[in-house]
Amino acid sequence: MLVNGMGAKDPQQVVMEPVEQERTVDVLVASNGISLGNVVAEGDMSWRAWPEDAVQPQYITRDAQPKAIEKLGGSTARAEIYRGEPINENKLVKADGGGFMSAILPSGMRAVSTVISAETGAGGFILPNDRVDVILTRRVADPRGTGKEQHTSETVLSNIRVLAIDQTVKEEEGKKVVVGRTATLEVRPRQAELLALAASMGNLSLALRSLQDALPGGLEDSGDKLSEGVSSKITVLRFGVASNVTSAR
Repeated sequence: MLVNGMGAKDPQQVVMEPVEQERTVDVLVASNGISLGNVVAEGDMSWRAWPEDAVQPQYITRDAQPKAIEKLGGSTARAEIYRGEPINENKLVKADGGGFMSAILPSGMRAVSTVISAETGAGGFILPNDRVDVILTRRVADPRGTGKEQHTSETVLSNIRVLAIDQTVKEEEGKKVVVGRTATLEVRPRQAELLALAASMGNLSLALRSLQDALPGGLEDSGDKLSEGVSSKITVLRFGVASNVTSAR
């Protein structure tokens, strides 16, 4: 027994190292989905624990803004905010008694309306926040001097964001198609002048673009001339005399 005891090994002791808890920060997130143009209620926002090393500068934290929910309540959403997404103040705007459209319009941009129909508005499949091309169709004199007229078509504005169809700024009751009579477009000041000129020259149609064109690396950022949003010039024929209207890029 003594010999057997001398050969026995001491039982190993397992040492449990303490597990370090991940540090979190309370971040303001959307507790409900918020659509473009919706007024954000206080109940649409809540605080959620977020990993400290994943907090971005644009996030709203409870430590920095403890009364953010009360402050941002009543704001208007300038873009879609998904449920659980951290609230970014750049996506919200306070109208402060002003008009809704002027509140959601980015600085330096203009809202211009143009007449459309089911035929000229992609059959009603264009919705607010979509991207479109504006196509001008007009009649011009035959350059051969025959006295006859020809129909021409050209894209005068490209990759333009639709702000509203009539006065609808979001889908209503799950409807996927809105057939309106006017479309309100977001354009730069020079583009607004070009759009007004084109409307006086002929009929305007909207061509729906892919959502991919608005993403980084899409056609909007590819360096193509369409990414500038306007065509380089329009030739105006009056009484047989041609003149060029050059658009600013």
